[in-house]
Amino acid sequence: MEFKKFSAGSKSYGAKVPKLDLNEMKRKGITNVNFDDPAVDFELSNRGENYNYVHSFLEILSVCHTIIVEKKDDMPVYNASSPDELALVNAAKYLGYSFIGRDEDDNIVVD
Repeated sequence: MEFKKFSAGSKSYGAKVPKLDLNEMKRKGITNVNFDDPAVDFELSNRGENYNYVHSFLEILSVCHTIIVEKKDDMPVYNASSPDELALVNAAKYLGYSFIGRDEDDNIVVD
């Protein structure tokens, strides 16, 4: 699965033909994402009219999962039970909502 589009509130996001360097994204540890839409950046940066919906959607993507984080060459690597789950968490990471891991009390830590 690839994350390509999403809807939040009454708006839909995602370019029909994303212009991304997928190899560069893989080097950054982001896989299963082929999403591009400057409107999301606008909503998040400028607290646009749909900000609360977009923020809530991405926050939920970054914390509602069973992913385990491992370190490889000082980079976090997500270990997921399915490609769907990996795509959703990587999409949140790509859009600025990074899952860091769980602390010693099993609380979820995001950045």
